[in-house]
Amino acid sequence: MCGIVGYIGKREAYPIIIKGLHRLEYRGYDSAGIALLGNELKVYKCKGKVADLENFVSGKNIDGTIGIGHTRWATHGAPNDINAHPHYSESKNLVIIHNGIIENYAPLKAELIKRGHHFLSETDTEVLIHLIEDIKKNETLDLFEAVRLALNEVVGAYAIVILDKENKDRLIAAKKGSPLVIGIGEEEFFIASDATPIVEYTKNVVYLEDEEIADISRKGGLKLKTIKNKKKTPYIQELELQLEAIEKGGYDHFMLKEIYEQPRSIKDSMRGRLSSEKGIVNLGGITEYEQKFLNAKRIIFVACGTSWHAGLVGEYLFEDLARIPVEVEYASEFRYRNPIVYEDDVVIAISQSGETADTLAAIELAKSKGATIIGICNVVGSSIARATHAGSYTHAGPEIGVASTKAFTAQVTVLTLMALRIAYRKGTISTSKFHRLISELEAIPAKVEKVLKTNDAIKKLSEKFVNSRNFLYLGRGYSFPVALEGALKLKEISYIHAEGYPAAEMKHGPIALIDEEMPVVVIATRGASYEKVVSNIQEVKARKGKIIAIVTEGDTVVKEMADHVIEIPETDEILVPLISVIPLQLLSYHIAVMRGCNVDQPRNLAKSVTVE
Repeated sequence: MCGIVGYIGKREAYPIIIKGLHRLEYRGYDSAGIALLGNELKVYKCKGKVADLENFVSGKNIDGTIGIGHTRWATHGAPNDINAHPHYSESKNLVIIHNGIIENYAPLKAELIKRGHHFLSETDTEVLIHLIEDIKKNETLDLFEAVRLALNEVVGAYAIVILDKENKDRLIAAKKGSPLVIGIGEEEFFIASDATPIVEYTKNVVYLEDEEIADISRKGGLKLKTIKNKKKTPYIQELELQLEAIEKGGYDHFMLKEIYEQPRSIKDSMRGRLSSEKGIVNLGGITEYEQKFLNAKRIIFVACGTSWHAGLVGEYLFEDLARIPVEVEYASEFRYRNPIVYEDDVVIAISQSGETADTLAAIELAKSKGATIIGICNVVGSSIARATHAGSYTHAGPEIGVASTKAFTAQVTVLTLMALRIAYRKGTISTSKFHRLISELEAIPAKVEKVLKTNDAIKKLSEKFVNSRNFLYLGRGYSFPVALEGALKLKEISYIHAEGYPAAEMKHGPIALIDEEMPVVVIATRGASYEKVVSNIQEVKARKGKIIAIVTEGDTVVKEMADHVIEIPETDEILVPLISVIPLQLLSYHIAVMRGCNVDQPRNLAKSVTVE
């Protein structure tokens, strides 16, 4: 959500900032703006895309070697030109860009109005920059100290960068709850919400910790303090991200590229952790806490969206293989419903970005009750990676498309490895079954490659459903979470209403919706519930529903009943989600493209939900 870019150095700032904003478009936004400081301070902003900002700026003064840029996802105030960032202070000497939410902005604003401040926008961000200037003016403080004192007065989350008209050699940045990274070059600095705008220029970065403030200047370099005035030494890390990983590489959309990257991302998530030849599964990141798993009376998954669906697969895996009771919680609900958490619980937090605000809050709540927290995320150095006791990275590589694809299969891969490891250690599965399953898991990337070869057939099938208004997705057992994920993919990128259900629940309500206009996607692969799913298909057919079936290669029973069939390679039932989700991703992608939807940047959505 929202995107921040800042630059100070020897180069012209505008091209760097605009390119950076384009790189951050995947985060989701509805307006964009930029502030540049050269001979004068210029602020340009407008509703719409970064391309609209470029058109607005065309022909205007863009000089300056220091500047900040922002893409806004509306929270306080409608998406319009006025509410777009950057925002001025009362004197217009200071400008700010901000990700996050200032929860106590209303009483702060009321007090500032009493002191003679005037506000142009509806945003909480404008209140913050007015507060900073008010403190600076009344206390005659240095800007850094004014920012520090102001941040002690605010409640909420923020990643901010501030530019001072009176000082062309300095930027102030701070972070709490929203990510912010500083790139260090030769006599230049880059600031961004994540590393994607920075990787082109430097590999050396500092990830700000919560409640840290950075003083960035041409002369003094980078200095850090906490909002409690404690000096910190910047910890410089080397970026592992490669520039080609955040470019489309010849694909029409990032989403399609990322669907096709899954054989590699699944393999990368297993690399060094699995060897069927040696008969081992080993996740070094959780070794120290493995005994906690073995003694756990319960595992709780906390996650949102697609990661929550991965957690549902994890529930089946851990209960089936390791015989540990599991609860799967929406992180946003978990934190507010006074949950019962015991000290011997293991809480597994799942997040692609590692920055999901609700999941971070759920982690802190579970931590406060003494539970062991394990993280599964994709971004090295992210907030969740730092907040958990231990965890495993998914190694999926950057996921730019807002609709998560390879992140889901990478998360399920890591969960499968965890469940197999714990089950084997506990003795809840036999040695022969363990060896058979890890051999099957090792073969999954090649089977995904095979499914991807059905792309042309799925594209042709998609033409038949471009104008559908509703979809139903059905699955049983391990395939139920896949039905939920398939429905989510379709609705978020094509804007077609879709719902996922356990197949047996259809006759408890959803069957009333079925007629000749209703496409029903059924995951009908061979497994323990196969005959039951066949019966559910017959119930749909009796009511003239259109069946799209995902079946195991060689299936003849469902093929005779379904209107359309997509075959996938045979594999063990517990691994079916890693394969069956692929055709559902492709189906949603092609339908969305044919409907003229912006596949990589669906409306109203953000890649990383860093606010409540």
